[in-house]
Amino acid sequence: MSSFKTIIESKNAPAPIGPYSQAVEAGGFVFCSGMIPLDPATGQVNTGSVAEQTEIVMKNISGLLQTAKLEFANVVKTTIFLTDMGDFPAVNEVYGKYFKSEAPARSTVAVAGLPRGVKVEIEITCRRA
Repeated sequence: MSSFKTIIESKNAPAPIGPYSQAVEAGGFVFCSGMIPLDPATGQVNTGSVAEQTEIVMKNISGLLQTAKLEFANVVKTTIFLTDMGDFPAVNEVYGKYFKSEAPARSTVAVAGLPRGVKVEIEITCRRA
């Protein structure tokens, strides 16, 4: 283990599908890799509506936060990747349920494609209080 960073692994979130960590903590910040709508138990992708996919992504993020002993209130920055900006309202509605007050800074980016053909991917950065 490196002296300046700690790898965070959670069974409550999907295992990485490439050479990366679910999350890395360094200097009081936790940097979480992008989450796509994969079932943590089976690794199967959800091919439902973008709202359904976003709900699974947010639940997976919640599982990772729990393992790291953090909450959504600790999230300081998010980045949302969408394959269709027309999905923005549906994603925003689901996403907004998880941030009741003091929402984090956020970027939303349209991309040509995402892993496994999903419609949404979300990454977060957290700060320990």
